[in-house]
Amino acid sequence: QVHLVESGGGSVQAGGSLSLSCAASGYTYRSCMAWFRQAPGKQREAVATIYTTGGLTRVVDSVKGRFTISRDNTKNIVYLQMTSLKPDDTAMYYCATTSQIYPTCGLNPTDYNYWGQGTQVTVSS
Repeated sequence: QVHLVESGGGSVQAGGSLSLSCAASGYTYRSCMAWFRQAPGKQREAVATIYTTGGLTRVVDSVKGRFTISRDNTKNIVYLQMTSLKPDDTAMYYCATTSQIYPTCGLNPTDYNYWGQGTQVTVSS
């Protein structure tokens, strides 16, 4: 059973930075991990994805140049470094992974079957 635990959320002013971590345990395969976010009243949306073997990354346009996804396979941790934060970045941030053998590392929440409980990020203007 896969277990994902996010940490690092908090409250910052616009222009500030936060670094989120997602610690994964309970699985032995390497695949794709992703960060999603969901603001109140909005759908869950992808933020960034990373293939844990090879390290190929993708970030969505709304955060490109501001957010960076990375991983430490020795520790089974995936990071999301967020800079130049905006009030629109306020949301619950979730990490996710999949048990697919050949994952697409897509941007749709249905591409992932394991989720953490989330960490709140609040950006004030």
